[in-house]
Amino acid sequence: MNTENQVLGLIKLSDYIKAFLAKKPEDHNEDDVNIELLLKKSEIENPWFTVDNQKFALKQWADLLTEENIKNWLKNYSISKISKRVGLILAGNIPLVGFHDVISVVLSNHIPVIKLSSKDKYLIPFLLKKWKEFSGDQIQFEFVEKLENFDAVIATGSNNTARYLEYYFKNHLSIIRKNRTSVAVLKGDETEAELQLLAKDIFQYFGLGCRNVTRIFIPQDFVINRLFESFLGFQDIINHNKYANNYDYNRAVYLLNQDKFWDNNFVMLKEDDKLFSPLSVINFSRYESLDDVKKFIAENEENIQCVVAKEELGFNSISFGEAQNPGLDTYADNVDTMKFLELV
Repeated sequence: MNTENQVLGLIKLSDYIKAFLAKKPEDHNEDDVNIELLLKKSEIENPWFTVDNQKFALKQWADLLTEENIKNWLKNYSISKISKRVGLILAGNIPLVGFHDVISVVLSNHIPVIKLSSKDKYLIPFLLKKWKEFSGDQIQFEFVEKLENFDAVIATGSNNTARYLEYYFKNHLSIIRKNRTSVAVLKGDETEAELQLLAKDIFQYFGLGCRNVTRIFIPQDFVINRLFESFLGFQDIINHNKYANNYDYNRAVYLLNQDKFWDNNFVMLKEDDKLFSPLSVINFSRYESLDDVKKFIAENEENIQCVVAKEELGFNSISFGEAQNPGLDTYADNVDTMKFLELV
């Protein structure tokens, strides 16, 4: 397969997505209408995948897949001379979450053997079909119900599923990913604009991604209401039926248990040291020393995908509002997929 044509195809795919997203409905051609129908079908089968969230994911990929970004990414790796079959068990918690693995395998000159998530089974096949078309048939891929006849595997699942996967693929070269989440550390002098960007890191995709913030560290004197004020731009989230069900359930549990929590009618804040929080709940804790926060993050490194904070705080962090904008060289579980694929 010709890597140059594959890259060219990805760039054309990016332009294709951008053109679709830029059009008004009245300007749609037949192809555009079919994409809209695909997005709506996906939402009907999985209500977490709203059309808006799917379009957000498409835009992130379209903006990312520039010639400069792709070439700067690939120059750090060697492309395999022999194509191998790499099994992919994809997650489906947020739209297109498995697409990075797919393009990594293809651009490494391997063949992705893809087991789609039942929650995300339309967009990836559509994009791959278009990519193949735009690259002059210079990519290969397979979709399967069960992985068989493969040389390596990349699988994503829950912590419980991961134990099964590790056993099942113990004799294969593999990356097995587990549950992760993200945290934010506030200094206390953040502007309202910065806190509103933090709200994006919390609420985008309903908080279902591993890059969504579920735990916030705040100074002792931080006023909680500042967070609630910054969240108001996402108050319509409560109108989503599945999110509202989670909110109602968790609120009822806290009330029955007489737990202390703060509530603004669409999200709850709970003072809790747990890293993971239930959907519709954000855990927070007050710190006296940033050293204590750094110690906690170091001790829980294998469960944390990213840290959102000001650069000056000294964490290996990303800026507010950027949690859902990873680069091509940002890898799930911080395991370099492309380096792994060099070994296949």
